[in-house]
Amino acid sequence: MDYKYSLLGSAVDEYRKRPLLLQVDDTPMNLFAVLEVKRELPRRWSTLSCFRKIRLYSFLFGLAIMFLIMASYILTGDKKGLLLTPSPYHFSSLVSPGPFDFNLSSVKDYAHIKQVVKSITSKVEFRSSRQPPELKALVNSEPHMFSVIPRKFLPGVKNPCWYEEYSGNITSDPYRTNLYARYSRRFRTVFQHLRNTFREHVFHHDGKPYRMRCLPYFYIIGQPKCGTTDLYDRLRLHPDVKFTTFKEPHWWTRKRFGIIRLSEGFHDRYPVEDYLDLFDQAANQIQGNLTANASGSPSQPNIIIGEASASTMWDNNAWMYFYDNTTKGEPPFLIQDFVHALQPDARFIIMLRDPVERLYSDYLYFGIANKSAEDFHEKVSESLQLIEGCLLEYTMRSCVYNTTVNNAMPVRLQVGLYIVYLMDWLTVFNREQILVLRLEDHASNRKYTMHKVFDFLSWGPLTKEIESEITRSPASNTRRPADKNLGPMLPITKEILRAFYTPFNEKLAKVLRNDSFLWENNSKL
Repeated sequence: MDYKYSLLGSAVDEYRKRPLLLQVDDTPMNLFAVLEVKRELPRRWSTLSCFRKIRLYSFLFGLAIMFLIMASYILTGDKKGLLLTPSPYHFSSLVSPGPFDFNLSSVKDYAHIKQVVKSITSKVEFRSSRQPPELKALVNSEPHMFSVIPRKFLPGVKNPCWYEEYSGNITSDPYRTNLYARYSRRFRTVFQHLRNTFREHVFHHDGKPYRMRCLPYFYIIGQPKCGTTDLYDRLRLHPDVKFTTFKEPHWWTRKRFGIIRLSEGFHDRYPVEDYLDLFDQAANQIQGNLTANASGSPSQPNIIIGEASASTMWDNNAWMYFYDNTTKGEPPFLIQDFVHALQPDARFIIMLRDPVERLYSDYLYFGIANKSAEDFHEKVSESLQLIEGCLLEYTMRSCVYNTTVNNAMPVRLQVGLYIVYLMDWLTVFNREQILVLRLEDHASNRKYTMHKVFDFLSWGPLTKEIESEITRSPASNTRRPADKNLGPMLPITKEILRAFYTPFNEKLAKVLRNDSFLWENNSKL
């Protein structure tokens, strides 16, 4: 009421081609303003209008109070109740001036976005080595996690396991507070089975009850839309491999910070005990029938546990909300720092894909509505300009880990910068502990890639029946028919993305000593 809205831009018939921008008075607004209000003076006073104005001023007063409360949250560092979109930077400094107004037939716009890519690639540089944090700093950051997980594991067992004294009542429900069980309806049946059989697996020693706890022997850590689900489904067919009760618990990257869905803000943080509960099924099988030899080793030492969260390699977006910004815009701790401190001998499998095709597949899979090759092109252009704006003030690595930029980009360009993440993983783990595969090789010859995985995990020869079942089963999580009908991305989009990712692919191929990671002759999947 008593407000007037006006469009900034050209005629109405062109509004579908550009974002909706509005203004209030004559004040210029930055890129991310979507609504501004222009006040129009009332023509006459009346009792009703006065009443309306009282209501309006009351509403504005309430907004002011709420603003002060939110400001106090930010100033005191208490961000638990805030959404994941507050920015420590001004968006106007991150992007080029003006609205995103791309006409695919315009030579000018095409030349502009090519210039943006050229500007980005001119600033690409790779550090020789990152200095990992000291163990003391990690322990101080997560003291509870380090108090629960021991420094040594059971001898004679391939998987990292230990016996933990159970402090609760063995007749009560040990999973009653587990947040995975609370929020994951599909897996309540699994937890119910674990409740029913819990007492059978309690081990008594010197009059005290103990339960076996385990961490994964290996992790499938990335990347999304690169075939991790297919690899996970095939490894599940191996008789000696056990996984968590469901794929992708995302504990290291999200749940331990209280993130359930990125758009919902923060919830209660999942304690490490909730994560360990996901391995109880496998731990019970490793424990066997509670028979042990003289050293206390379980009777099934060959079983190993895997964990498959495609966010583990790259997603450090929560750092800005929980760690002090003491490293010039870069996270002081990364996921791999904590994993290495607890499991220095862990193994990791990475499945990669041509980053250009990965990005389009990611867009098709996670896009909700109005998907098209043209819409994808515009989102790529917007995202590239955000990265270019970030590089005006920060290094490429800082921009890759910049939570604000990552949340603002309409497509996840940063996920395809594989070498940035891999180099950081190699600062704490040896190259022999990380197996890097290509989806293109896996799609064309599954037997070859699966044998590389078997050798990496130090498995002996399989029977022909098991090997055939693992390598010949149909592919999992392929593109949906509706998405296939949208067709490929536009040629100019592919050209732009190819130019953007090239310097990163070149460094990746050099580090891995394998030119196939250049993806120069990539066949369409």
